[in-house]
Order: sequence, then structure tokens, then C-alpha cells
Amino acid sequence: MLTSYADDLLHNSDTPDYPNALNGLQLQNASPIRSVSGAVDFSLRSIDGAIANGSNLLITHHGMFWNGLQRITQSAYQKLKRLIEADVAVYASHLPLDRHPILGNNALLAKALDLEPTGQFARFAELFIGLKGECDVETEKLVARAKKFSRAYGGEIRAPSIARGHRTRQWAICTGAGASSATVREAANAGIDTLIVGEGPHHTAVEAEENGLVIIYAGHYATETLGVSALAQHLGERFGLPWHFVSAPTGL
Repeated sequence: MLTSYADDLLHNSDTPDYPNALNGLQLQNASPIRSVSGAVDFSLRSIDGAIANGSNLLITHHGMFWNGLQRITQSAYQKLKRLIEADVAVYASHLPLDRHPILGNNALLAKALDLEPTGQFARFAELFIGLKGECDVETEKLVARAKKFSRAYGGEIRAPSIARGHRTRQWAICTGAGASSATVREAANAGIDTLIVGEGPHHTAVEAEENGLVIIYAGHYATETLGVSALAQHLGERFGLPWHFVSAPTGL
């Protein structure tokens, strides 16, 4: 019942994603759900944190199969062993959670940075994952907001090539690994002057500068804490369950 509700809420069935995402319930359990924990990554730290919280449902953004096929040995074995012994179910939501208009990473990051979205950004297949909007703020002040946010989740931002006095008037957000040649081109073509992402490869900083963009790398982990926390809270309140967020920052 809870996972079916989450599937419908997040539009899992009609949201395209990477094959390894496998959005939805990834590992069932035997007992009724008594507590929910949310975490960015499917990791030993996240599993141990959920168990310590007394949760038997772990919601992750990057799920059990994110790294593709692997042998059930070493850490892969330990993760599965701990989950089964503690009877913990695992539910994953990747792009459906990124793009959700209320609980999504992009919507919540915009809110955290005091930005009001007016449109969509970062096309993937036939859908958009990110957001864009208009404002009028000194870019250095926007960077300061992003820095305060990122540090609260164990991250550190990078914002190369900000000209003195630069103002942000057209912005776009794509959380996580949001910087790519495609998103930089999309931003430039849309007249965006400031692109806010989680992380991206080195060449995107060069491409952004050459396209007249300021790019703010606010941290992959930090920018994806918001959705799993909001989803855990929403499900907890909807079904009358305690909920928790498991902090396991990577520093990236």
C-alpha cells in the first residue's frame, strides 16, 4: 500500500530513467512498515543508519543497482545480509524524485536558494528534470546562499569565473550530476546567465565560461539530500509513521 502510493505520487511508470535506476520497491521485507528512513545513497552507512533509527523501510535516491551487475561478495554481500537480517525493505527514486514539483530535489533546492521557478530545464527523453526562472540578485549573494546550504550537508561549493558585479537575472537548476555539455548548451540557448548544478566534469567549467555562463557547483550529495528527506517525511506523515533522514555525506 505504501509503496504503491509512492509509485503513483512520483509517476514512476511514466517517467523515463537510466536502466539501473529501477525506480520503486527494490527489496521487499516481511513485516509491516513501522518507520521510514531516507538516504541519498544505497550504502553501508545508510543501511546502518536506517537500522539504528529502527526503520524497516529505506528510501534512497541512488538505489541498489546503481552500479550495474556485480557479484554478491564483500560490501555487496554485507549490505544485503544486513538488510535481510533486519528485515528492511528498500525503495529507490531517481529522476521521478528529481523532477517532482513539490518533493523534488530541484524544486526544493530552488526554494532553499530563495528562487521562484517559472519554467522547466534539463531535458531528458521527452521530459524535463530541472527548473529555470528569473530574478535580480548579485551572483555573489546567490553563491553565498548556495555555500550556506551545501555546508549544512557536508559539502563545499565551487563557482569559477564570477565577474565582479555580475548579477543573476536568468537562472537554471539541475541537481546531482547536472552539468554536461548538453545542459550548458541548453542554458546558453535559453539565455540563462547562471547555472546551478550539483557537480559536473572539468570541461563544463570551460564550456560555461565560453558560453557566458556562471556555473555554481553546489555538491552532488548536498543537492540530492532534499528529495529523499521530503519523501520520507511525506510518507511518514501520510501513514502515521516516524521518519528519519540518514546523513552520510561524501563531500562531493
